[in-house]
Amino acid sequence: MKILITGTSNGIGKAIAEKFLSLQNEVVGLDMVPPSIVNERYLHVQTDVFSGELPAVDGVEILINNAGVQDSGRDIDVNLKGTIRVTEKYAFQNNIKSVLFIASSSARTGAEFPEYAASKGGVVAYMKNVALRVAAYGATANSLSPGGVRTALNDRVMRDPVLWDKIMRETLLPKWAEAEEIAEWAYFLTAVNRSMTAQDLLIDNGEDAKANFIW
Repeated sequence: MKILITGTSNGIGKAIAEKFLSLQNEVVGLDMVPPSIVNERYLHVQTDVFSGELPAVDGVEILINNAGVQDSGRDIDVNLKGTIRVTEKYAFQNNIKSVLFIASSSARTGAEFPEYAASKGGVVAYMKNVALRVAAYGATANSLSPGGVRTALNDRVMRDPVLWDKIMRETLLPKWAEAEEIAEWAYFLTAVNRSMTAQDLLIDNGEDAKANFIW
C-alpha cells in the first residue's frame, strides 16, 4: 500500500511510519525537519503543511494527519489549517481507503494550552466532515485522541518528578502510552478496520474516566 503521513521525523508520526514500513508498505512522509528514517521504501519531503509546497503524490491509499505543534503561536495554522490543506489535496481520489487524524484527548476535555485544545477540537469536527465525503470512495475516516504519550514533546514533565507524580495521579492506569502503541492503533484503524467511520477513539489510560466517589 502507499501511505502518506505528516510529521514523520519524530514521536508518534515516526512510530506510525516505521510500523507501515515494517510490513513492506511504501511511505511518503511530510515534515518541516530532515528525515530520521532510513528505508528504501520511505520518501521524505521537507515542507510545512500549512505554508509549504505540497508534493504531487499519486495513488495515496492511506492518509494519516499527524503533524502538529504545541503552544507555538501556530497551533491553529499547523494543527488545523495544515491538516485541512493536506487532506483536501490527497484524500478525495479513487485510490483512497482510509483517512486518519491524530487529535488529542484535549479535544474533549479542553485541558491543554488554549489554541492547542481548540485546534484539536477542530480536527475532530473536520474528521466527521471528511467521513461524510470520503464515503463516496468506500473509505473510512476516523481520529485517534491520545492522552499523554511518552515522546520528546513531553520531556519537560516526564523529567520532573513532582510534575510526573501529579500527572500519574490523574489516570486510572498510572502510566502514559508509548508512541509504538499509538502506531498499532493507527495501523488497525486504517489497514484493518473497514466498518468504523466518523468516530474519535480516546486512548488516555483512563484519564477522562478518572473520578473520586465521596460519601
